Amino acid sequence: MKTTKASLLFVGNHFISDRNNQNVTLALMTRLAGRGWQILKTSNKKNKVFRLFDMLFTILSRRKVYQIAEVDIFSGLAFVWAELSVSLLNFLGKPVILTLHGGNLPIFSQNHPDRVQRLLRRAEIVVSPSDYLKTILGKIRPDIVVIPNFVEISSYPYNHRRLPTATLVWMRAFHKIYNPWLAPEVVSLLLNDFPDIKLTMVGPDKGDGSFEKTVSAINRLGVKDRIEFPGLVPKNEVPHWLNKGDIFLNTTNVDNAPVSVIEAMACGLCIVSTNVGGIPFLLEDGVDALLVPPEDPEAMANAVKRILTDPQLAASLSANARKKAEAFSWEKVLPMWEALFYEIMGETRD
Repeated sequence: MKTTKASLLFVGNHFISDRNNQNVTLALMTRLAGRGWQILKTSNKKNKVFRLFDMLFTILSRRKVYQIAEVDIFSGLAFVWAELSVSLLNFLGKPVILTLHGGNLPIFSQNHPDRVQRLLRRAEIVVSPSDYLKTILGKIRPDIVVIPNFVEISSYPYNHRRLPTATLVWMRAFHKIYNPWLAPEVVSLLLNDFPDIKLTMVGPDKGDGSFEKTVSAINRLGVKDRIEFPGLVPKNEVPHWLNKGDIFLNTTNVDNAPVSVIEAMACGLCIVSTNVGGIPFLLEDGVDALLVPPEDPEAMANAVKRILTDPQLAASLSANARKKAEAFSWEKVLPMWEALFYEIMGETRD
């Protein structure tokens, strides 16, 4: 059957500011547009009230233009936006794809089971970027489709870490759920054994006091001269900043399938991460990363020390991380998205 590319409406948080870079949905839209799909999106409004109004207005006013709607699902207030958007889309008779995001969604589902169940059952297809969210929410929708987040693998130069140095990289937003102040504690614990240790902490300040708490910890621990803060860096500069180090720290208390970790894997960094949320579904302890309990600086410091004192382990972690990251290339992931759109349209590809 001949395939026809539909017009797609993407509903979610689509604005870029000095506190956030282009997210995976925006990257997906760019790729799909390059493949000939007509793309509409809403909303890029920074104000939350205006953003909700823009979403609903676009869904209604452009109803004759788009054939399929994709709606991003997060916890908290953003979940309300999704509920209202899907209600309007259902009223208009538009097929809906829901995409699950965020490590907090399982907790939100436990606190609001009826709302989550009602929303997920109103979509033609539910997509998860990880087996973690599929496992947690599979009782509601056993047919959840897993399509991983993707990265442009060719943009991430691979450096096989056979003899890693004590150069650490942390790359997330400064927000309490990512526990950034744990990273300088790790540096402090390793300083005596590795006096040349350095840490680069890349990411925006989300304004919840986490950046200030991290700076306070750095001053208290006396490691100010060991740590640099480049802030939010453009997406095309991420590989450069990752490759300034050999070991990647993921200190988070809540997580799903973080793109930053996949990017570090693509560069061949040795990963040390907390074993929270979806991380054990993404990383295998002792194979492509070392996993430690959350809120445990001693365990994380010991994992870093293992890597720095065992070249064979480091080389294995680095090579396996890169190999796994290659499964997240857009060449493999984008066709999975296209297959969903064709399925809803009742078509198959030539």
